[in-house]
Formats: sequence, C-alpha cells, structure tokens
Amino acid sequence: MVDALRAPGSVLMTADTVGGVFSYAIELARALAKRGVRTSLATMGGPLSAPQREAAGRVPGLSVVESSFQLEWMDDPWDDVARAGDWLLAVEERVRPDVIHLNGYAHGALGFRAPKLVVAHSCVLSWWAAVLGGEAPPQYDRYRREVARGLAAASAVVAPTQAMLDALVRHHSALASFRGARTVVIPNAVDPDRFAPRPKEELLLAVGRLWDQAKNIAALGEVAPHLPWPIQVAGSDVHPGGGARPIPSLHPLGVLSPSGVAAALARASIYAHPARYEPFGLSVLEAALSGCALVLGDIPSLREVWRDASLYVDPGDTGALRSALQALIDDPGRRQEMASRARARAFDFSPRRMARSYLHLYGELLRGGSRNKRSPARETPHAAAAGDE
Repeated sequence: MVDALRAPGSVLMTADTVGGVFSYAIELARALAKRGVRTSLATMGGPLSAPQREAAGRVPGLSVVESSFQLEWMDDPWDDVARAGDWLLAVEERVRPDVIHLNGYAHGALGFRAPKLVVAHSCVLSWWAAVLGGEAPPQYDRYRREVARGLAAASAVVAPTQAMLDALVRHHSALASFRGARTVVIPNAVDPDRFAPRPKEELLLAVGRLWDQAKNIAALGEVAPHLPWPIQVAGSDVHPGGGARPIPSLHPLGVLSPSGVAAALARASIYAHPARYEPFGLSVLEAALSGCALVLGDIPSLREVWRDASLYVDPGDTGALRSALQALIDDPGRRQEMASRARARAFDFSPRRMARSYLHLYGELLRGGSRNKRSPARETPHAAAAGDE
C-alpha cells in the first residue's frame, strides 16, 4: 500500500511542449497536488503556448521552469540535450525534489541526487518500425546509444501500456541492460469532469497533427469524400520542417484550446483514429469520455486499452476504414452501444488511480529497493482499482 511507504513531498518532472506529454504531466501534477505532493515541471522543446500556460496555472502548487532546448528525437539535438542536462541538474539543486520523474530517456543517465524514473511515452525506433517499417537508419545510432544509457541508469522504467513496454524492450534491450530493472505499466489518465456527452451531431472528429504519419489522418482524407457526414480535424497542419500541409477533403478546426477540444468532442458522434503508432492515446480517452463511438487503428496498444469498446481497422486499409465508419453512420443503435461501451471503459483510467500508482512507485524508490528487483505486479486500471477507494 502507498501509505506503508514514504510519500514524496515534491517531484521534479520533465515535459516537452510539443505533444501529448505536456497534457499527461499536467494531469498527473494535478492529481499529485490533491495528495499533497508539489511538482516542479521543467519544460523543453519550445515556449509554452497560451493554453498550456493556462492549464499549468490551474494546478495548485505547480512551479513551471521553462526552456527551449531541443528534444532528443529532433534533428541533431545533442549539444542542446547536453545543455539541458546541465540545466536540469541546476534545477534539481535549487528545488531539492524527493524524486526525479523524467518523461524522456537521455537525461536518465545524469547524476541526480534524488532517485529517478524514466517514462516511455514513445520512441523513434518503435515509431519507425510501426510507421515506416524496418529498422531506423544509422543516422539514429546516437539516439540509440543515448536512450540506452538513460534506460540503463534509471531506477525504474514506466510505460502507459504493456505494448509500449514490450516495444521498448524489443528495440533497446540489446544496448540497455534494463531487463532486470523495475518495470511498471501505469496507464495514462484524463479528468472525466472535463468531458461529457452533449446532443450529438452528424459529424466525425479526429484530433492530431495532420502531417503526422503515425496518426494516419491522411487515411481519413481518402475516405471523407465517400461518406455522408463531414470529418472535422482538430490539430496543426504546419509541419515542423515548415509549410502548411492541409488535407482538402477534411474540415480543419485548427489548433484548439483544451476547452475547444472538449466542445468539439461533445458534438461529434464518431471519433476516428486509424493510427499506425499510438503508445496510449489520450485523445481517444477524451473522446470516449465525451460519448463518441470509436473507430481505431488495429494495433496492440489500442487493443490493450479499449478491448471490445471500439471498432478496429487495419491502418493501411482505407476500404475497411470507410466501411467501419459507414456502418456506424447507418446504425444509430450500434453507434450508441459502442459509445456507451467506450465511455464505461474510459472511467477505468482515472487521474486518482494514476496518481496512486505513481505514488506507490515513488515510495518504492525512496525506500531504496533494489533496482534489480522487478515490481511484483505491473499496474493496470483493474489492478489499481482494488485499493483505489
């Protein structure tokens, strides 16, 4: 039980400002604050957006320390990664946290005073295999080495799904000796109070970067002209390399604030996410809480999370995608049944359970248990539920 272990008073957590990791970090910091734990959030990748700054300001006791250092998966980032490491060590010296919570790999090799854990939200090698096929080219050899060093030095390694943890072992265990380390699956979570069904409209919604091959929004662009309902997309069409890449057959909503996303989800009848790669999928969880029926890419991680609460399609089969979406459009009863299943399943992924799981792991690290001892049970929503109340 968590109460049998020493609870941390403060945590130094890293987050990038580019993707969903920031949302995850804010949700966890908010849940930890309710348990009396203060979080210092060290951000990298670029300045906070106005919605991100607003979200951070709503978390009691959260201290944000900003930077614009490049992230380890970006092009030729290593000078910046090294400078970011020095910066993080200085931040630790200033805030004196009890635990270091790293949402990236390379900085796991740093000599922090406090015990450290690394959370695997994604990785270039598993992304490459799922999206492009085969192994990442030699230009990522430095990335391989730096990730391996970070994993090997971590006191614990966490992933949001077993599928992501398995991928991490598959792609990095040859260099990172972390097979004997404490490894834990702790699913991500979303506050259900922020999402609720509203009267549904005849429209489909997707949330994601239009240019991201992993999200596979382009597949929706192919089927959109053949469906009677419009497909709206919330997300950026501006590629990091420059230039907008719109998909003409889709209805772009642009980059929305969290409240804007919630409003769009509340209206949508169907949420489409034919992803090729998705270690967890926070947007899917938000859609399920909003009462959307789900059509998802048939990949191990999404199957693991959603079980029988979704329809699944091969990400490469646009014919199957069109058929699945059309079937839900044509059958209101089936659509409502699938939406109800998804919403019921979504309540298994609560911030309270996520916080309990992390607090237990933090307590184990503070107790100084051997990093060569695997956790007796990997956390799942249902395993965590036994002690949740």
